[in-house]
Amino acid sequence: MSSLILFNKPYGVLSQFTDVRSPTPRPTLSDYIDVPGVYPAGRLDADSEGLLLLTGDGRLQARIADPRFKLAKTYLVQVEGAPDEAKLERLRKGVVLKDGPTRPAQAEGIDPPALWPRDPPVRFRMSVPDHWIRLTIREGRNRQVRRMTAAAGLPTLRLVRWSIGDWTLDGLAPGKWRAAS
Repeated sequence: MSSLILFNKPYGVLSQFTDVRSPTPRPTLSDYIDVPGVYPAGRLDADSEGLLLLTGDGRLQARIADPRFKLAKTYLVQVEGAPDEAKLERLRKGVVLKDGPTRPAQAEGIDPPALWPRDPPVRFRMSVPDHWIRLTIREGRNRQVRRMTAAAGLPTLRLVRWSIGDWTLDGLAPGKWRAAS
């Protein structure tokens, strides 16, 4: 078996194998992956979806998760409001967050991607338009994409990590995993 697993983490699932903090158990990786000796290389918040890499190889885990290696992470982000050129340019130049400025990102408006339905669905408000952007960053601070889009005036409604480096979600349904080839 490969030393790397690609997992499409569903909304609401914790990026860990146990939930020790909640009196009511929440879904964890152990509900989906029964492979001994693998651990997440990085994290995705419970309210984010998409690609999570798991490995038992400590060196590979460090190369994936450590910001020093600047591995590109691409997100498909449904945002509230219209991503005009000025807002996208703010993301491209990097925004200042409470913990300091971010590195420049790649940002572009995109058509709504053909994704699976989210459960629960994203709230719909007739009076506030939503759009999609593709955002690629090369660092990984806590809730960074959500904080960046908010700082640019585009609050995040749905966040799906599509790729990490050359690894993508392509053909991987939510809650499913496969060994990297």
